[in-house]
Amino acid sequence: MFSWFKYKKSPDFWKDYLETFKTEQPKSILNTRFVIFDTETTGLDTSLDKILSIGAIGVKNNIIDVADSLEIYLKQEAFNAGTVEIHGILKEGSLTKISEAEAIEAFINYIGNSVLIAHHTAFDIDMINNALKRLHLKKLKNKTIDTGILYKKLEGKKDNHFSLDVLCKELNIPQHDRHTASGDAYITAQLFLKIVSKLKQERNLHYSDLFRNGDKKGLL
Repeated sequence: MFSWFKYKKSPDFWKDYLETFKTEQPKSILNTRFVIFDTETTGLDTSLDKILSIGAIGVKNNIIDVADSLEIYLKQEAFNAGTVEIHGILKEGSLTKISEAEAIEAFINYIGNSVLIAHHTAFDIDMINNALKRLHLKKLKNKTIDTGILYKKLEGKKDNHFSLDVLCKELNIPQHDRHTASGDAYITAQLFLKIVSKLKQERNLHYSDLFRNGDKKGLL
């Protein structure tokens, strides 16, 4: 298994992933498949820490599709007991865990050419890209949206930093399963849809408006 990794060849799943970008996503907020995702990690150093779990869920036609979801737990070579209080993932336990290589393959197969969304996206993207680098693969090619930056497009919200907890309280989003990857992905999916709805109330919102650049602050 994973002979591609041993001999540093491009695996079939990576070739299939690159092939998906030959077909563009429709440039429409309604018809695009958005994948909202989150990673739980051993810490906040993207160059040293490792992924413990990945949670993701699809959004299309303004609907969170619970059937279109992914939840993966990774085997832990490195273990930081100090972070267990946050994410609740033990080194051992009853959860089925797979290797980093298997997890990344599953994630890449799941996302295809979808637009990726996370709260403070840079951290989660860096964690995935560093895992790809360890597998001798290149970085993700997907377009990305940061809900923290997207929220600042609302009137009067430009100059502040907003944690996920703050925005959940602001927009009345229940924080069930907070600090689990799948729980945070679902919460962020609700956040994304609520921000888009508010932006539509304020202006004529176009697909391209979602991708404007902004600053990167914080990981909470």
